[in-house]
Amino acid sequence: MSSQGTLLLITAMAVLAPVLVYATAPRIRVPLVIFEIALGILVGPDVLGWAHSDTVIDTLSDLGLSMLLFLAGYEIDFSAIRGDTLRRALRSWMVSLAVGLGLAASLSGGDLWAAVVVATALTSTTLGTVLPMLRDRGEMKGRFGAVLSAFGAVGEFGPVVAVALLLSGRRPAESAVLLAVFGAVTAAAVFWALRPRPRWFGRLTALTLRNSAQFAVRWVMLVLAAMLALAQVLGLDALLGAFAAGVLTRLVLRREAPDSSDEVLGKVEAMGFGFLVPLFYVVTGIEFDLDALLGDPVALLLVPVFLVLVVAVRGLPVYLLAPRDLGRADRVALALLSSTCLPLVVAITTIGVDQGLIGSDRAASLVGAAMLSVLLLPLIAGRLRARGHPAERAGRKRPDGSEAW
Repeated sequence: MSSQGTLLLITAMAVLAPVLVYATAPRIRVPLVIFEIALGILVGPDVLGWAHSDTVIDTLSDLGLSMLLFLAGYEIDFSAIRGDTLRRALRSWMVSLAVGLGLAASLSGGDLWAAVVVATALTSTTLGTVLPMLRDRGEMKGRFGAVLSAFGAVGEFGPVVAVALLLSGRRPAESAVLLAVFGAVTAAAVFWALRPRPRWFGRLTALTLRNSAQFAVRWVMLVLAAMLALAQVLGLDALLGAFAAGVLTRLVLRREAPDSSDEVLGKVEAMGFGFLVPLFYVVTGIEFDLDALLGDPVALLLVPVFLVLVVAVRGLPVYLLAPRDLGRADRVALALLSSTCLPLVVAITTIGVDQGLIGSDRAASLVGAAMLSVLLLPLIAGRLRARGHPAERAGRKRPDGSEAW
Protein backbone atom coordinates (compact mmCIF):
# COMPACT_ATOMS: atom_id res chain seq x y z
CA MET A 1 0.00 0.00 0.00
CA SER A 2 1.25 3.51 -0.84
CA SER A 3 1.99 6.15 1.79
CA GLN A 4 -1.25 7.92 0.87
CA GLY A 5 -3.28 4.74 1.29
CA THR A 6 -1.61 3.94 4.61
CA LEU A 7 -2.21 7.49 5.85
CA LEU A 8 -5.89 7.21 4.87
CA LEU A 9 -6.18 3.93 6.78
CA ILE A 10 -4.41 5.38 9.84
CA THR A 11 -6.68 8.43 9.95
CA ALA A 12 -9.71 6.12 9.62
CA MET A 13 -8.48 4.15 12.65
CA ALA A 14 -7.94 7.43 14.52
CA VAL A 15 -11.58 8.38 13.85
CA LEU A 16 -12.85 4.92 14.82
CA ALA A 17 -10.97 4.89 18.16
CA PRO A 18 -13.08 7.55 19.99
CA VAL A 19 -16.25 5.93 18.63
CA LEU A 20 -15.19 2.68 20.31
CA VAL A 21 -14.35 4.55 23.53
CA TYR A 22 -17.86 5.94 23.80
CA ALA A 23 -19.46 2.68 22.66
CA THR A 24 -17.74 0.70 25.42
CA ALA A 25 -17.97 3.42 28.11
CA PRO A 26 -21.15 2.05 29.75
CA ARG A 27 -19.36 -1.23 30.46
CA ILE A 28 -15.69 -0.34 30.87
CA ARG A 29 -13.65 2.84 30.47
CA VAL A 30 -10.85 2.01 28.04
CA PRO A 31 -8.26 4.77 27.43
CA LEU A 32 -8.36 6.16 23.91
CA VAL A 33 -4.70 5.31 23.25
CA ILE A 34 -5.38 1.60 23.82
CA PHE A 35 -7.92 1.51 21.00
CA GLU A 36 -5.57 3.52 18.77
CA ILE A 37 -2.71 1.06 19.34
CA ALA A 38 -4.98 -2.00 19.10
CA LEU A 39 -6.41 -0.80 15.79
CA GLY A 40 -2.88 -0.22 14.54
CA ILE A 41 -1.95 -3.80 15.47
CA LEU A 42 -5.12 -5.03 13.72
CA VAL A 43 -4.33 -3.37 10.38
CA GLY A 44 -0.57 -3.92 10.74
CA PRO A 45 1.60 -6.57 9.11
CA ASP A 46 1.19 -9.18 11.87
CA VAL A 47 -2.64 -9.41 11.61
CA LEU A 48 -4.50 -8.11 8.55
CA GLY A 49 -1.39 -6.84 6.77
CA TRP A 50 -3.14 -3.78 5.32
CA ALA A 51 -0.73 -1.12 6.61
CA HIS A 52 3.07 -0.91 6.68
CA SER A 53 5.20 1.96 7.87
CA ASP A 54 7.57 3.78 5.52
CA THR A 55 9.70 6.92 5.59
CA VAL A 56 6.75 9.31 5.24
CA ILE A 57 4.63 7.56 7.89
CA ASP A 58 7.59 7.27 10.27
CA THR A 59 8.30 11.00 9.91
CA LEU A 60 4.69 11.89 10.72
CA SER A 61 4.78 9.48 13.65
CA ASP A 62 7.92 11.15 15.00
CA LEU A 63 6.17 14.51 14.72
CA GLY A 64 3.26 13.04 16.70
CA LEU A 65 5.59 11.91 19.48
CA SER A 66 7.28 15.32 19.48
CA MET A 67 3.89 17.04 19.74
CA LEU A 68 2.93 14.77 22.64
CA LEU A 69 6.10 15.75 24.53
CA PHE A 70 5.62 19.40 23.59
CA LEU A 71 2.11 19.44 25.08
CA ALA A 72 3.39 17.67 28.19
CA GLY A 73 6.08 20.34 28.61
CA TYR A 74 3.49 23.08 28.13
CA GLU A 75 1.34 21.67 30.94
CA ILE A 76 4.12 22.08 33.51
CA ASP A 77 3.56 25.06 35.79
CA PHE A 78 6.92 25.41 37.54
CA SER A 79 5.58 28.07 39.89
CA ALA A 80 3.25 25.44 41.37
CA ILE A 81 5.71 22.52 41.63
CA ARG A 82 8.93 24.08 42.88
CA GLY A 83 10.28 23.67 46.39
CA ASP A 84 9.74 20.55 48.48
CA THR A 85 7.41 18.91 45.95
CA LEU A 86 9.97 19.14 43.16
CA ARG A 87 12.76 17.92 45.45
CA ARG A 88 10.67 14.89 46.42
CA ALA A 89 9.94 14.18 42.76
CA LEU A 90 13.65 14.32 41.89
CA ARG A 91 14.62 12.04 44.78
CA SER A 92 11.94 9.51 43.88
CA TRP A 93 13.17 9.29 40.30
CA MET A 94 16.82 8.89 41.33
CA VAL A 95 15.80 6.05 43.67
CA SER A 96 13.78 4.49 40.85
CA LEU A 97 16.75 4.67 38.48
CA ALA A 98 19.11 3.05 40.99
CA VAL A 99 16.65 0.25 41.78
CA GLY A 100 15.78 -0.18 38.11
CA LEU A 101 19.42 -0.52 37.10
CA GLY A 102 19.98 -3.18 39.74
CA LEU A 103 16.92 -5.22 38.77
CA ALA A 104 17.51 -4.79 35.04
CA ALA A 105 21.13 -5.90 35.40
CA SER A 106 20.01 -9.09 37.10
CA LEU A 107 17.39 -9.74 34.40
CA SER A 108 19.87 -9.12 31.58
CA GLY A 109 22.56 -11.34 33.03
CA GLY A 110 24.89 -8.44 33.83
CA ASP A 111 24.69 -6.80 30.39
CA LEU A 112 25.17 -3.13 31.37
CA TRP A 113 23.76 -1.46 28.24
CA ALA A 114 20.74 -3.74 28.08
CA ALA A 115 20.17 -2.89 31.75
CA VAL A 116 20.31 0.84 30.95
CA VAL A 117 17.63 0.43 28.26
CA VAL A 118 15.32 -1.57 30.54
CA ALA A 119 15.92 0.64 33.59
CA THR A 120 15.21 3.92 31.80
CA ALA A 121 12.04 2.39 30.36
CA LEU A 122 10.92 1.21 33.81
CA THR A 123 11.43 4.67 35.35
CA SER A 124 9.48 6.66 32.75
CA THR A 125 6.14 8.39 33.23
CA THR A 126 3.80 9.12 30.36
CA LEU A 127 2.74 12.58 31.45
CA GLY A 128 1.56 13.41 27.93
CA THR A 129 -0.82 10.44 28.01
CA VAL A 130 -1.97 10.79 31.62
CA LEU A 131 -2.72 14.53 31.60
CA PRO A 132 -5.39 14.50 28.87
CA MET A 133 -7.22 11.66 30.65
CA LEU A 134 -7.23 13.49 33.98
CA ARG A 135 -7.96 16.89 32.48
CA ASP A 136 -11.01 15.44 30.69
CA ARG A 137 -12.22 14.22 34.09
CA GLY A 138 -11.43 17.51 35.83
CA GLU A 139 -8.79 15.99 38.13
CA MET A 140 -5.85 18.27 37.32
CA LYS A 141 -7.04 21.14 39.50
CA GLY A 142 -5.89 21.56 43.09
CA ARG A 143 -3.07 20.05 45.09
CA PHE A 144 -3.18 16.56 43.56
CA GLY A 145 -2.84 17.93 40.03
CA ALA A 146 0.15 20.08 41.02
CA VAL A 147 1.93 17.15 42.70
CA LEU A 148 1.23 14.83 39.75
CA SER A 149 2.63 17.47 37.39
CA ALA A 150 5.86 17.58 39.39
CA PHE A 151 6.37 13.81 39.65
CA GLY A 152 5.22 13.27 36.07
CA ALA A 153 7.50 15.98 34.68
CA VAL A 154 10.55 14.49 36.40
CA GLY A 155 9.50 10.99 35.29
CA GLU A 156 9.31 12.20 31.71
CA PHE A 157 12.33 14.51 31.65
CA GLY A 158 14.65 12.22 33.65
CA PRO A 159 14.59 9.27 31.21
CA VAL A 160 14.99 11.63 28.25
CA VAL A 161 18.15 13.06 29.83
CA ALA A 162 19.38 9.56 30.67
CA VAL A 163 18.87 8.48 27.06
CA ALA A 164 20.76 11.57 25.84
CA LEU A 165 23.66 10.78 28.17
CA LEU A 166 23.87 7.00 27.94
CA LEU A 167 22.24 5.84 24.70
CA SER A 168 23.41 8.46 22.21
CA GLY A 169 26.26 6.33 20.90
CA ARG A 170 28.87 8.74 22.30
CA ARG A 171 30.94 8.70 25.44
CA PRO A 172 28.92 9.90 28.47
CA ALA A 173 31.32 12.80 29.10
CA GLU A 174 30.91 14.08 25.55
CA SER A 175 27.13 13.69 25.80
CA ALA A 176 27.15 15.59 29.10
CA VAL A 177 28.96 18.53 27.48
CA LEU A 178 26.46 18.66 24.60
CA LEU A 179 23.58 18.36 27.05
CA ALA A 180 25.03 21.28 29.02
CA VAL A 181 25.23 23.33 25.79
CA PHE A 182 21.58 22.52 25.06
CA GLY A 183 20.65 23.52 28.61
CA ALA A 184 22.55 26.79 28.31
CA VAL A 185 20.86 27.68 25.02
CA THR A 186 17.46 26.79 26.47
CA ALA A 187 18.15 28.86 29.61
CA ALA A 188 19.14 31.81 27.42
CA ALA A 189 15.90 31.44 25.49
CA VAL A 190 13.92 31.38 28.74
CA PHE A 191 15.76 34.50 29.95
CA TRP A 192 14.94 36.22 26.67
CA ALA A 193 11.30 35.16 26.96
CA LEU A 194 10.99 36.69 30.43
CA ARG A 195 12.48 40.07 29.50
CA PRO A 196 10.07 43.02 29.28
CA ARG A 197 9.30 43.70 25.62
CA PRO A 198 6.89 45.85 23.60
CA ARG A 199 3.32 44.58 23.57
CA TRP A 200 3.19 43.94 19.84
CA PHE A 201 3.34 40.16 20.36
CA GLY A 202 0.15 40.07 22.44
CA ARG A 203 -1.65 42.52 20.15
CA LEU A 204 -0.73 40.59 17.00
CA THR A 205 -1.76 37.34 18.67
CA ALA A 206 -5.19 38.75 19.51
CA LEU A 207 -5.65 40.34 16.07
CA THR A 208 -4.86 37.13 14.14
CA LEU A 209 -6.42 34.60 16.50
CA ARG A 210 -9.49 34.05 14.32
CA ASN A 211 -8.25 34.79 10.82
CA SER A 212 -5.98 33.08 8.33
CA ALA A 213 -2.76 34.64 9.69
CA GLN A 214 -2.81 32.63 12.97
CA PHE A 215 0.41 34.32 14.11
CA ALA A 216 0.61 32.66 17.53
CA VAL A 217 0.06 29.13 16.19
CA ARG A 218 2.75 29.69 13.55
CA TRP A 219 5.09 31.03 16.23
CA VAL A 220 4.47 27.93 18.39
CA MET A 221 5.36 25.69 15.46
CA LEU A 222 8.53 27.74 14.90
CA VAL A 223 9.60 27.28 18.53
CA LEU A 224 8.97 23.54 18.32
CA ALA A 225 10.89 23.22 15.04
CA ALA A 226 13.77 25.33 16.38
CA MET A 227 14.17 23.26 19.55
CA LEU A 228 13.96 20.01 17.59
CA ALA A 229 16.62 21.32 15.21
CA LEU A 230 18.84 22.39 18.11
CA ALA A 231 18.60 18.93 19.67
CA GLN A 232 19.44 17.34 16.31
CA VAL A 233 22.44 19.62 15.72
CA LEU A 234 23.81 18.68 19.14
CA GLY A 235 23.11 14.98 18.53
CA LEU A 236 20.56 14.76 21.36
CA ASP A 237 17.20 13.01 21.33
CA ALA A 238 14.46 15.06 19.69
CA LEU A 239 12.17 14.39 22.67
CA LEU A 240 14.37 16.65 24.78
CA GLY A 241 13.88 19.50 22.32
CA ALA A 242 10.12 18.95 22.15
CA PHE A 243 9.71 19.00 25.93
CA ALA A 244 11.85 22.14 26.26
CA ALA A 245 9.84 23.82 23.50
CA GLY A 246 6.63 23.22 25.45
CA VAL A 247 8.09 24.77 28.60
CA LEU A 248 9.40 27.80 26.68
CA THR A 249 6.12 28.31 24.82
CA ARG A 250 4.11 28.36 28.05
CA LEU A 251 6.39 31.02 29.55
CA VAL A 252 6.07 33.31 26.54
CA LEU A 253 2.33 32.93 25.93
CA ARG A 254 1.36 33.28 29.60
CA ARG A 255 3.47 36.43 29.86
CA GLU A 256 2.94 38.14 26.51
CA ALA A 257 -0.60 37.01 25.57
CA PRO A 258 -2.31 35.91 28.81
CA ASP A 259 -5.82 36.57 27.50
CA SER A 260 -5.25 34.50 24.36
CA SER A 261 -2.95 31.73 25.63
CA ASP A 262 -5.72 29.23 26.37
CA GLU A 263 -7.26 29.65 22.94
CA VAL A 264 -3.87 29.35 21.25
CA LEU A 265 -3.21 26.16 23.22
CA GLY A 266 -6.62 24.85 22.14
CA LYS A 267 -5.69 25.33 18.50
CA VAL A 268 -2.34 23.57 18.97
CA GLU A 269 -4.01 20.74 20.89
CA ALA A 270 -6.53 20.37 18.07
CA MET A 271 -3.63 19.90 15.65
CA GLY A 272 -1.87 17.51 18.03
CA PHE A 273 -4.69 15.39 19.45
CA GLY A 274 -6.74 15.68 16.27
CA PHE A 275 -4.06 14.33 13.91
CA LEU A 276 -0.42 13.95 14.93
CA VAL A 277 -0.72 12.24 18.34
CA PRO A 278 -3.28 9.58 17.28
CA LEU A 279 -1.16 8.96 14.20
CA PHE A 280 1.80 8.21 16.48
CA TYR A 281 -0.22 5.74 18.54
CA VAL A 282 -1.72 3.95 15.52
CA VAL A 283 1.75 3.66 13.95
CA THR A 284 3.01 2.30 17.29
CA GLY A 285 0.47 -0.49 16.87
CA ILE A 286 1.43 -1.07 13.23
CA GLU A 287 5.11 -1.38 14.17
CA PHE A 288 4.46 -3.49 17.28
CA ASP A 289 6.18 -6.86 16.83
CA LEU A 290 3.27 -9.12 17.74
CA ASP A 291 4.92 -12.19 16.21
CA ALA A 292 8.01 -11.77 18.40
CA LEU A 293 5.80 -11.52 21.48
CA LEU A 294 3.46 -14.43 20.73
CA GLY A 295 6.19 -16.60 19.24
CA ASP A 296 8.29 -16.60 22.41
CA PRO A 297 6.64 -17.89 25.63
CA VAL A 298 9.33 -16.17 27.71
CA ALA A 299 8.63 -12.82 26.04
CA LEU A 300 4.91 -13.24 26.67
CA LEU A 301 5.54 -14.15 30.31
CA LEU A 302 7.72 -11.07 30.74
CA VAL A 303 4.81 -8.73 29.95
CA PRO A 304 3.13 -9.06 33.39
CA VAL A 305 6.58 -9.29 35.00
CA PHE A 306 7.59 -5.95 33.50
CA LEU A 307 4.26 -4.43 34.51
CA VAL A 308 4.86 -5.45 38.13
CA LEU A 309 8.42 -4.12 37.90
CA VAL A 310 7.19 -0.77 36.55
CA VAL A 311 4.88 -0.35 39.55
CA ALA A 312 7.58 -1.50 41.98
CA VAL A 313 10.47 0.47 40.47
CA ARG A 314 8.61 3.68 39.65
CA GLY A 315 5.50 3.59 41.81
CA LEU A 316 6.87 2.49 45.18
CA PRO A 317 9.46 5.31 45.52
CA VAL A 318 6.77 7.80 44.46
CA TYR A 319 4.42 6.50 47.14
CA LEU A 320 7.11 6.63 49.83
CA LEU A 321 8.35 10.12 48.91
CA ALA A 322 5.00 11.73 48.06
CA PRO A 323 4.17 14.91 50.04
CA ARG A 324 2.78 14.10 53.46
CA ASP A 325 -0.27 16.34 53.00
CA LEU A 326 -1.72 13.89 50.48
CA GLY A 327 -4.02 11.21 51.86
CA ARG A 328 -3.26 7.52 51.43
CA ALA A 329 -5.66 7.09 48.49
CA ASP A 330 -4.08 10.06 46.71
CA ARG A 331 -0.56 8.75 47.32
CA VAL A 332 -1.47 5.33 45.89
CA ALA A 333 -3.17 7.01 42.91
CA LEU A 334 -0.10 9.22 42.41
CA ALA A 335 2.15 6.15 42.44
CA LEU A 336 -0.02 4.31 39.89
CA LEU A 337 -0.33 7.30 37.56
CA SER A 338 3.43 7.93 37.79
CA SER A 339 3.93 4.29 36.74
CA THR A 340 1.84 4.76 33.60
CA CYS A 341 4.21 4.66 30.65
CA LEU A 342 4.12 4.17 26.90
CA PRO A 343 5.55 6.77 24.47
CA LEU A 344 8.96 6.92 26.13
CA VAL A 345 9.04 3.12 26.40
CA VAL A 346 8.42 2.93 22.65
CA ALA A 347 11.16 5.49 21.97
CA ILE A 348 13.69 3.94 24.37
CA THR A 349 13.16 0.35 23.19
CA THR A 350 13.38 1.49 19.56
CA ILE A 351 16.79 3.01 20.31
CA GLY A 352 17.81 -0.17 22.14
CA VAL A 353 16.80 -2.41 19.22
CA ASP A 354 18.41 -0.13 16.61
CA GLN A 355 21.70 -0.17 18.54
CA GLY A 356 21.54 -3.94 19.10
CA LEU A 357 21.34 -3.56 22.89
CA ILE A 358 18.13 -5.57 23.32
CA GLY A 359 16.24 -7.99 21.10
CA SER A 360 12.88 -7.25 19.47
CA ASP A 361 11.25 -9.84 21.73
CA ARG A 362 12.29 -7.99 24.91
CA ALA A 363 11.27 -4.69 23.34
CA ALA A 364 7.84 -6.16 22.55
CA SER A 365 7.54 -7.35 26.17
CA LEU A 366 8.33 -3.87 27.50
CA VAL A 367 5.93 -2.16 25.10
CA GLY A 368 3.23 -4.72 25.93
CA ALA A 369 3.68 -3.99 29.65
CA ALA A 370 3.53 -0.25 28.92
CA MET A 371 0.25 -0.70 27.04
CA LEU A 372 -1.18 -2.60 30.01
CA SER A 373 -0.03 0.19 32.32
CA VAL A 374 -2.03 2.72 30.27
CA LEU A 375 -5.07 0.42 30.26
CA LEU A 376 -5.09 -0.58 33.94
CA LEU A 377 -3.28 1.88 36.17
CA PRO A 378 -5.28 5.09 35.44
CA LEU A 379 -8.48 3.07 35.83
CA ILE A 380 -7.43 1.79 39.26
CA ALA A 381 -6.11 5.20 40.31
CA GLY A 382 -9.34 6.91 39.27
CA ARG A 383 -11.47 4.51 41.28
CA LEU A 384 -9.24 4.87 44.33
CA ARG A 385 -9.56 8.65 44.20
CA ALA A 386 -13.30 8.43 43.59
CA ARG A 387 -13.75 6.35 46.75
CA GLY A 388 -11.46 8.67 48.69
CA HIS A 389 -13.18 11.86 47.43
CA PRO A 390 -16.90 11.09 46.95
CA ALA A 391 -17.89 14.77 46.95
CA GLU A 392 -15.29 15.56 44.30
CA ARG A 393 -16.51 12.62 42.22
CA ALA A 394 -20.09 13.83 42.36
CA GLY A 395 -19.03 17.19 40.98
CA ARG A 396 -17.16 15.82 37.97
CA LYS A 397 -18.92 15.38 34.66
CA ARG A 398 -17.97 13.69 31.42
CA PRO A 399 -18.03 15.77 28.24
CA ASP A 400 -21.52 14.37 27.48
CA GLY A 401 -22.79 15.65 30.84
CA SER A 402 -22.98 12.29 32.60
CA GLU A 403 -21.30 11.73 35.92
CA ALA A 404 -17.63 10.73 35.76
CA TRP A 405 -16.54 7.61 37.55
